[in-house]
Amino acid sequence: MDRVEGATALDALARTLGRKLRGLLAPGVLREALSGSWLGHPLHPLLTDVVIGSWMSANVLDLLGGREHAQASEKLIGVGIVAALPTAVTGASDWADAEASDDATRRTGIVHAVANSTALALYGASLLARRGGRWAGGARLSAVGALAMGVGAYLGGHISYARGVGVDRTLYDPGPDDDEWHAAIDASLLAEGQPERVIVEETPVMVVRRGAEVFAIHDRCAHRGCSLSVGRLEGEEIECACHGSRYSLRDGALRRGPATAPQPAFEVRERGGTVELRRRRPVPAG
Repeated sequence: MDRVEGATALDALARTLGRKLRGLLAPGVLREALSGSWLGHPLHPLLTDVVIGSWMSANVLDLLGGREHAQASEKLIGVGIVAALPTAVTGASDWADAEASDDATRRTGIVHAVANSTALALYGASLLARRGGRWAGGARLSAVGALAMGVGAYLGGHISYARGVGVDRTLYDPGPDDDEWHAAIDASLLAEGQPERVIVEETPVMVVRRGAEVFAIHDRCAHRGCSLSVGRLEGEEIECACHGSRYSLRDGALRRGPATAPQPAFEVRERGGTVELRRRRPVPAG
């Protein structure tokens, strides 16, 4: 992984692809659909299970059932091939955002895509061989394809779990977990419509005055960790300057992707010229 993440020779290609993808996938309905904003978590990992599950099942049938299950293996390989396209598109959408600021993810994503493309080509060749009556040759091609797929899956797991692509960036730092009010900023420093970034109990918080009210939500965008305080205000919503995710100032609700998680929000009060806040309490059911 150190060699992959340090492969600077991949940067020029990755930057070009990243720019083109971000140009094609501007914030909007298509981007939200590909990111999984409607699902509540990234769509790409879910689709990878369809591809990996179908192809690996075909490999298992080849190993344990042989020619007797040749027709079932062909169908499984076909399902994986069909599912590979939307899986690749959703993965490219997730990678394009991280590529701009994360060298290691940029390079790993390119190798990940190459490994998966190799697997797709091998399984496609396997399907053609099988339909041409060359079952043994097709089985060998899918076995090699499984190795390429395993490499791609490992790299994909590294991108998600070691590089943090697709995870909620506020999950382990939602803010003070007590019921106490905490001083945030002198009220006189809050200009109308001018977001301010403050640190409250080691948590970055965006505070903004809108008319007679003051709002506060986590400043670190759940999508890729960008600061929301440099974003653009639209009414009672803040738009992240990095990738266009939009959140409600009132309760942190996600209004537009590509983010898939809401922002932690805070209750706010002004006392003695100081803006104070505390974690928003869950509304009791019923």
